[in-house]
Amino acid sequence: MYITTTIPYVNARPHLGHALELVQADVLARHHRRRGEPVRFQTGTDDNSLKNVLAAEAEGVPVRELVDRNAAAFEALRGPLELSFDGFIRTSAHPGHRAGVERIWRAVGHDLYRRHYDGLYCVGCEQFYPGGPCPDGHPGPLQAVSEENWFFRLSRYQDALSELIRGGRLRIEPAARRNEVLAFVEAGLADISVSRSAARARGWGIPVPGDPGQVVYVWWDALANYVTALEGGDYERWWVRERRKAHLMGKGVIRFHAVHWPAMLLSAGLPLPTDILVHDYLTVDGRKISKSAGGAVDPVALVAAYGTDAVRWWLLREVPRVGDADFTEARLVARHDEDLANGLGNLVNRVVTMVCRFLDGHVPEPGGEPPVDVSGAVADALEGFDFRRAAAAVWTLVEDANRYVDREQPWKQAGPARERTLGSLVAACRELAVQLEPFLPAAAARVAAAVGGDRLGPPAPLHRRLSGVAH
Repeated sequence: MYITTTIPYVNARPHLGHALELVQADVLARHHRRRGEPVRFQTGTDDNSLKNVLAAEAEGVPVRELVDRNAAAFEALRGPLELSFDGFIRTSAHPGHRAGVERIWRAVGHDLYRRHYDGLYCVGCEQFYPGGPCPDGHPGPLQAVSEENWFFRLSRYQDALSELIRGGRLRIEPAARRNEVLAFVEAGLADISVSRSAARARGWGIPVPGDPGQVVYVWWDALANYVTALEGGDYERWWVRERRKAHLMGKGVIRFHAVHWPAMLLSAGLPLPTDILVHDYLTVDGRKISKSAGGAVDPVALVAAYGTDAVRWWLLREVPRVGDADFTEARLVARHDEDLANGLGNLVNRVVTMVCRFLDGHVPEPGGEPPVDVSGAVADALEGFDFRRAAAAVWTLVEDANRYVDREQPWKQAGPARERTLGSLVAACRELAVQLEPFLPAAAARVAAAVGGDRLGPPAPLHRRLSGVAH
């Protein structure tokens, strides 16, 4: 499975909204790897945006300096968020990206033409709109733009796109987003501008082949990364032969991915993605988390204060499949303490303590209730792009095992009865470590270490309560 995230602009450092998508993609990648499937998890940064140029001008630094610095901050999320991506592309630095964009441009040349255009442009979205203000909340008025650009005959692909979506060849999840895209396509598609004047782009970006006075529209440049990142031998394996190619994205960019991108590929005669997986927004006080609109939350600072497990678990356990999720640190702490400290940590600590106390650490054979089988429920939820339901399915193991402890009360049992109960509880904790790994890899490793082997040692705390602790 080829799994990609969107590649964000690097006009500022990453925020928690970027972490959401990266963690979701990481869970999918780890889940499919655990099932023995080949996986490539691809992410990166969109360096060739006017937003980046304007941010550098505002800061008084060269564009290259700002882009390099902020792109490095995105790539460095691997450590704090425990990400397992296989490839990271920077569109201004990847050796094959510009050549790949130029090849795609030439391949769609039969669908390109030049004409004059007047419109209102949002630099925040890098998109023209019929009127203002920006529907995504970027501050300031839209810019009036009048220039000659290259246009792509998107209208030519209306019927083909409708057929792809209706037939399920291009799967869009959740269904509400599929219906939104289908309604947009079938209402009629207009041709789109796919270049900008080099002067307005401040000379930053990829020049249009044969027309150096224009640069390739940043979205066309960025969308190409899903194939240009595979330059150097991986293209045939992951874009041509791979059966499933899944793009993860926020709802604000769905038309680029579910309409413009497949039309571009159809025009170029290239294979299409199979899955468009869409999440809604994170908000703070009801406002979308955004670098330019304000309200950004630094995921690295959150991890430094509360730990990777707390941040990943909140993103996976609290964010719904449909609908925005409002973030507060108090909610993160509450979810951590309820689930990870009181639930998971308490369970493993009790089981290991009783095995050490009553059985001198020797692990007996399980003989009571077998662990609940949640693998099917987890797989079904992740196939439906529902991370909250998948995390809840894993958590039934914790809840069921804690109920079993309370019901059987092994501290009151003796002999074979106690051994059967404790053997079953160790088996449940071992299964929990397996099922938890895609969601909380470090926590899963600690659980596996605590209950692994034939003889257990004294327990070490898995998660301490965060509430009331100064950070």
